[in-house]
Amino acid sequence: MNAEFFSAIADIEKEKGIPQSYMIEKIEQALLAALKKDSPASQECARVVLDPENKTVHMYLQKTVADPVEDPGTEISLEQARKINPKAEVGDVINETVDAKKFGRIAAQAAKQVIIQGIREAERGIVYDEFTSKEHEILTGIVSRVEPRTGSVSIQISSNSEYTEAMLSPGERIPTEPLREGDRIKVYVVEVRKSSRGPQILISRTHPGLVKRLFELEVPEIFDGTVEIKSIAREPGSRTKIAVMSTDPEVDPIGACVGPKGGRVNAIVEELHGEKIDIVKYSDVVEEYVASALAPSEVISVTVLEDGKSCRVIVPDNQLSLAIGKEGQNVRLAARLTGYKIDIKPESQS
Repeated sequence: MNAEFFSAIADIEKEKGIPQSYMIEKIEQALLAALKKDSPASQECARVVLDPENKTVHMYLQKTVADPVEDPGTEISLEQARKINPKAEVGDVINETVDAKKFGRIAAQAAKQVIIQGIREAERGIVYDEFTSKEHEILTGIVSRVEPRTGSVSIQISSNSEYTEAMLSPGERIPTEPLREGDRIKVYVVEVRKSSRGPQILISRTHPGLVKRLFELEVPEIFDGTVEIKSIAREPGSRTKIAVMSTDPEVDPIGACVGPKGGRVNAIVEELHGEKIDIVKYSDVVEEYVASALAPSEVISVTVLEDGKSCRVIVPDNQLSLAIGKEGQNVRLAARLTGYKIDIKPESQS
């Protein structure tokens, strides 16, 4: 029976990845809890030892030999002690073996509960460790449920062999994107937290990090470091501006991101459900950087103001509305991309 017992522990390690040492520790705790339930008067004397090498399980009450016995919970008579060890004397400590088959229903239930809880904790720990390593990465998930009332979406995500459910809240969804059960989507892992109900994985489709990781997947030059993403400004579902630079003078950073016939950027636009993407060239020269960030409009001049945090931009009269963008979106994204407040004036007013 003991051989089967330790074989089962080994099977749990193979199937669930829970280390045998962890399971042995939890089972010792479970048997100890059962022993204390079964012998409440002898709780302080209860001992449990599992020996995986010899495949043995020992449960006993460690009692002191006394004559006469004043506390039966912690003491054993000389007569009883000599049945266990013929050489026992008063004052010796004797291990009185306990047979688990004699445990009552409550004691057995206590042991079962400790073991089940231990397995759950271990499984949660494995899932937590696996997904913690995926923070700030992209994972592919399958939509398992859409809550029509709140707009929350339950998504089953996987990493290697581990699966778990994560909730995509309405605020983390792309507003224009309809999601249905069974859809496969890419999500950005913002954070993994520990909670009483297991690991809580915070995912997003609106985080700028999603755009960055998608470019890394689609553009080899970004993945290998030849092209570097310097900044991203995003209004999910509508428009994104991304500033890139090249560490190799022979590589055009914008061309690398756009790809042959626009294939690379189009794949990202499709994944983001038609979100427009402006790719601009980063520059250490503020004036050049701000002018690039206001694409697709033309810019006549950029002047950095005395406060060092804002600049005045002059554009042709016919380019003013394009520079500002619909509802101010273009200039708003350009300001977030560059970190400068931008005041746009038409050429006629300059």
